[in-house]
Amino acid sequence: MRTCALSLVVVALASQGCSGGDDPGSSSGASSSGGSSSGGGGSSSGGGGSSSGVIPNPDDGPPAGNPAGKCPVPAEAQAEDSSKPTTVVGTGTPESCTSAAFVAAVAKGGVITFDCGPSPATITLTETAKVHNDTGPVVIDGKGKITLSGGGKVRILTMNACDPKNGGYASGVPGNCNEQVTPKLTVQNLTFLAGDVRLGNVEEGGGGAMYVRGGRTKIVNARFFKNACDPAGSDVGGGAVRVLDFPQAGSVARPVYVVGSTFGGKDGYGNTCANGGALSSIGASWSIYNSVFSHNTATGTGANAGDGGNGGAIYNDGNTMAHLTCGTVIEDNRANEGGSAIFFVSNNRTGTITLRDSTLRRNPRGKFETPGFPGLYVLAKGPPTVENSTLE
Repeated sequence: MRTCALSLVVVALASQGCSGGDDPGSSSGASSSGGSSSGGGGSSSGGGGSSSGVIPNPDDGPPAGNPAGKCPVPAEAQAEDSSKPTTVVGTGTPESCTSAAFVAAVAKGGVITFDCGPSPATITLTETAKVHNDTGPVVIDGKGKITLSGGGKVRILTMNACDPKNGGYASGVPGNCNEQVTPKLTVQNLTFLAGDVRLGNVEEGGGGAMYVRGGRTKIVNARFFKNACDPAGSDVGGGAVRVLDFPQAGSVARPVYVVGSTFGGKDGYGNTCANGGALSSIGASWSIYNSVFSHNTATGTGANAGDGGNGGAIYNDGNTMAHLTCGTVIEDNRANEGGSAIFFVSNNRTGTITLRDSTLRRNPRGKFETPGFPGLYVLAKGPPTVENSTLE
């Protein structure tokens, strides 16, 4: 066991890390995307959600977020005002809260709330809800009572600023759609359950619960239970959420915010995919506050030169990007290859990763990790910055 209990002290050298140590996997043939060039298997059992097909009861799942997390949350990362909804899904009964009503509300845009009766309710989708690029900001607020379920059959929600079939390119502005900061999507006080997408190792793949390309995204006080995507693929990932963001100057100025949310959190509730059991991204920056990631699994094998297996909880790949994890617990996640907690590779070595006031533990080493940083595989501008955090 290695422990970094650094009282706001920045780790200076990756080779020193917490206490050093040998790691033959981390120095052997990383691909251009940071994966190991070695093939081979590795058990995909343990850690993540069950492959039995049984959908867990969201009412028995853990709460959203890390109650011990005390990191201050920036104003723009906080929940949106939903007191004046554009659309209310439902008319006071669970039966009135249908898949069709929710899909139509998301297509319309604006602020969406629910009236499904006094008790918690689950809406099982029969098709994916799509944010339209020509609508205003979309806010979906479940008030802590609504579960959106893919039923183990469909992805729950998608937003793609670069898809002209989704109401044209975002904002109707000519030029590179990747440069646009719209549409804007906020999901808050919701549970995403059993979203599932299997498209193969393609750009549109990944993101069992949510798939996002471009625009801005925020996740606040949400829970993600047993979402899944393709079990094998070199870059496909994000059992819960996949984000692609390719602004020319990098994504540092427009991170994806994750606040007070839980991904897995309990045995049998974890999310799974080839890479990034919970989160996966290419080109995106992340700012994660006061959250929990546990029991998620990267199920692939062979790393980026093969069929994945990187980033048990989180997979970040790209160039100029920044990752911040603050006030967060990342534990009991697994990856067959590298980075059972976090896999972070900046291909041009301009990216940065910071862990602050967080705990990473019981994320067992796969085939490779960065020496001295248990649970991490990092290729970046410098070593991970670790402040007042525990890695063991």
